[in-house]
Amino acid sequence: MRNIEKRLEKLYSFVEDAHKVNTSVSSVNVGWHIEHSLLVIIKMISALTASDPVQYKWKFNLARAIVFTINKFPRGKGKAPDAVNPKQTEKTDFDALFTKTREKIEELKKADPNKFYEHNIFGVLNKKNTFIVLDIHTNHHIQIIKDIFSSN
Repeated sequence: MRNIEKRLEKLYSFVEDAHKVNTSVSSVNVGWHIEHSLLVIIKMISALTASDPVQYKWKFNLARAIVFTINKFPRGKGKAPDAVNPKQTEKTDFDALFTKTREKIEELKKADPNKFYEHNIFGVLNKKNTFIVLDIHTNHHIQIIKDIFSSN
């Protein structure tokens, strides 16, 4: 299990600067990256906890193997699905989103090891691999946020 709680605390530390943007790094503001990261965690865990662990079948996936090996996502290569694409409002209730995210992480910790999530790129991810993807994804957005700040 990766340290997703530590990543959440880091994301939370950026909330006060959610309005900041630097178009040379990203076309969206810091708040978008925070909200997107939280929505991904919530949606992936919700799907995983609804799965039937009896149906889980491991299958090799090259993209997953590469990302897990290098421990990062290539920047600018992915596109967020609409379900986890923030609406860019100025009134995002980050406290409520963080609370819900922490609740979902607790659900994931208690989930059967063979509960799974079907990712469009990485294939079927069991509980352990879901934690890994969430950790790498959240860190990916933390690095983008840090770059937004360092380039200002």
